[in-house]
Amino acid sequence: MSHDASVETFEIACPHCDALNRLPAGRLGDDPVCGRCKRVMFEGVPLALSAAKFEAHALRSDLPLLIDFWAAWCGPCRMMAPQFEAAAAQLEPQVRLAKLDTEAEPGLAQRYNIRSIPTMVLLHRGREIARMSGALSLPQIVGWTQQHLPQ
Repeated sequence: MSHDASVETFEIACPHCDALNRLPAGRLGDDPVCGRCKRVMFEGVPLALSAAKFEAHALRSDLPLLIDFWAAWCGPCRMMAPQFEAAAAQLEPQVRLAKLDTEAEPGLAQRYNIRSIPTMVLLHRGREIARMSGALSLPQIVGWTQQHLPQ
């Protein structure tokens, strides 16, 4: 049986209201709008991830999620922040990027055994695919993410 990608659908959490939206795979790049809040699903900016948003985006959404674990006091985190933000514009809609403040959400940082920051963790349907610690440049973030995306 052949697999027709045009009819494959994804459930994707809205970055604004966290509602799950079912979208055909072939329409991800068509600036989809959330069925609940009517806002654009992909804006090319990282999502501010909280414990409240975590389940919708990390566990229930079909999009891979790249999380930047960071803290405001961390110099390398602040250096990498504009690079990570620029990566969102390049990697969406294939990947949702999110920033998780380890000071505001210590439980999630502990759950993922974050020992140093910045650390990027790539998740797909709740499962960790890859992780990388240390500040990276834009080409490094994009290249590393693309290399580890599920096929």
